[in-house]
Amino acid sequence: MAATAPATDPPDSSPAVTTDSPPPPRPTPEELVARAVAPVKPAFLRPPPIREVPKEEGKAAGGGAVVTGEKKSKRQLKRERQQEQKSTSHLCIEVGKSGNVDSCKYGTSCHFSHDINAYLAQKPGDLEGTCPFTALGHLCPYGLTCRFLGTHKDNLAPQNHSEGNHERNPLSKDIQKLLWKNKYNFPKASAQIKLLGLKDGNKNKAKAANDDNPDEACELNGDDKTESLSSIPATVEPDPTLCKEIDNSEREPLVVSSVQNVEPRPLKKSKVEVDETLNDGTGIHDNEAESEDLNLINGIKVSSNNQSSCRVDLITTPHLREKKIIDFREKLYLAPLTTVGNLPFRRLCKTLGADITCGEMAMCTNLLQGQASEWALLRRHPSEDLFGVQICGPYPDTVARTVELVDNECSVDFIDINMGCPIDIVVNKGAGSSLLTKPMRIKSIVQAASTVTEKPLTVKVRTAFFEGRNRADSIVSDIYDRGASAITIHGRSRQQRYSKLADWDYIYQCAQKAPDNLHVIGNGDVFSFTDWNKHVSDCSKISTCMIARGALIKPWLFTEIKEQRHWDITSGERLNILKDFVHFGLEHWGSDSKGVETTRHFLLEWLSYTCRYIPVGLLDVIPQRLNWRPPSYYGRDDLETLMASDSAADWIRISEMLLGKVPEGFTFAPKHKSNAYDRAENG
Repeated sequence: MAATAPATDPPDSSPAVTTDSPPPPRPTPEELVARAVAPVKPAFLRPPPIREVPKEEGKAAGGGAVVTGEKKSKRQLKRERQQEQKSTSHLCIEVGKSGNVDSCKYGTSCHFSHDINAYLAQKPGDLEGTCPFTALGHLCPYGLTCRFLGTHKDNLAPQNHSEGNHERNPLSKDIQKLLWKNKYNFPKASAQIKLLGLKDGNKNKAKAANDDNPDEACELNGDDKTESLSSIPATVEPDPTLCKEIDNSEREPLVVSSVQNVEPRPLKKSKVEVDETLNDGTGIHDNEAESEDLNLINGIKVSSNNQSSCRVDLITTPHLREKKIIDFREKLYLAPLTTVGNLPFRRLCKTLGADITCGEMAMCTNLLQGQASEWALLRRHPSEDLFGVQICGPYPDTVARTVELVDNECSVDFIDINMGCPIDIVVNKGAGSSLLTKPMRIKSIVQAASTVTEKPLTVKVRTAFFEGRNRADSIVSDIYDRGASAITIHGRSRQQRYSKLADWDYIYQCAQKAPDNLHVIGNGDVFSFTDWNKHVSDCSKISTCMIARGALIKPWLFTEIKEQRHWDITSGERLNILKDFVHFGLEHWGSDSKGVETTRHFLLEWLSYTCRYIPVGLLDVIPQRLNWRPPSYYGRDDLETLMASDSAADWIRISEMLLGKVPEGFTFAPKHKSNAYDRAENG
């Protein structure tokens, strides 16, 4: 059999493909804007950097490995913590402050080290710069533990808190102990919850805490043992001839009211009161004869046969028009921002032009339990001349007690109730934007809270819970009727989170339906002075705009609005702003190693937002929009290029320029997905 020749490929008759074919034309700036891509000038564009994905499992941002060992018990963790405290790296606070071993009152039983020489031998070197407390002319409260020890001066006096330059709203130990033991008195809130016929969630707790002394339990809650007041329907008006003025000397200091003998507002009868009246078949006169003892209600002793006097005194809270009013019109309002909206950041924004500041969202339950970490969110710097706190809770009694607590213990100008937070852990507890599905509860919360304080009460909501089912317009008038001074509307639903653009047309619709005396504040995608001008001018009933993520990405936005210009800020000017934040952070969190690392952590959280800023001089179209995705680009200098990086390793490099080298094994991963444009988890 003859062998066959091997098959050969037929000759290629097609023309040869040239490798130097022209690249596709670059999209025009208008086409890039339509695709939500930032139109950076071609001269500054560069290929995306190639980053190697770490092969090791558990690798974290910054190059450190996350140890994922077996879970340790609480006892084991406590033992390790105590051993660590005993190490020379944890010097006793009193010893470090004074430099004297004998200054600690606990002596040898102290859990911390008293070996000054051993501590100084292993202490990291001093950081560049001057101690922030020494720079202010005060003695550093951190003493030997300060990372700027070499700049300390011996002839300085301790900081005098009476000078008015210290932070306000600290949580005192006495108040914290009362909250821990559930013995803090809430007379106004308890009485108002009764009058509204709402469930008192604190009643059972107080009963359990004072089971051995029921009389004390009644006194702590401001309740009468016979509960004669709770049987009076809220809609019954008292006989004016029976109303008597009660001497102010009988009032407890905690519940002194600055407004006397105010005509009560008519209240709607709740379902609970209607059901009780129908089921029991009893009226006012039957309950009046039921008790002859003295009742302690709202901190005031009154005779039980004079129920009308009790009824009038319990609702002496002034009407909205008699409260202190804040004029929000055309003021620059920095939104309450989770994690990054801390006191040093708010202080920085004040220097850049912000008029109104608000603390981070604090959960009502945590405040009522006396958690120090939650109370830290209520701190106020003296430079914050118009300051509010934001609280979040699911039930009227919880919110009302928190409002009364904040009103008594804190220096604030207004109190904001968050009803728009989209975080799952908040929504699952029935708070935040979950309340948008319960309009009756919203009304009860606002009414209960507004009657226990004379400070303005504001509410923050989203358009709706579900996309396409807007309902914010239906509650605008109701919350005003129940005592709110202002409402902030974020133009997105809870389901939408931060995707798509804010619906300002719907915000305008809500503003048109709002009563004339209710301030309507718009919120969403304000990122330039032209955005702010447009929203305020398009609808005359919009008092102002709340600025949130725009301030995180470029806090000098407040300066741009006041000066009506697009600020082409340089990298050096941006670095100076970061230095100011670090200085304020060291003052707030401390200049010791712990304070330095806390400042670094919050600086890195903030840098995860600032990397989204694109300098004005690099854009073909200005101003930058909040939803634009920046391509990879070079800055006008190396520092500007570094600031544009979305890598956590580069953020750490910037922090090392300001706070020195990170500790060995340091890792960082941003708490919020701030550099993701389709979704953000913060509230």
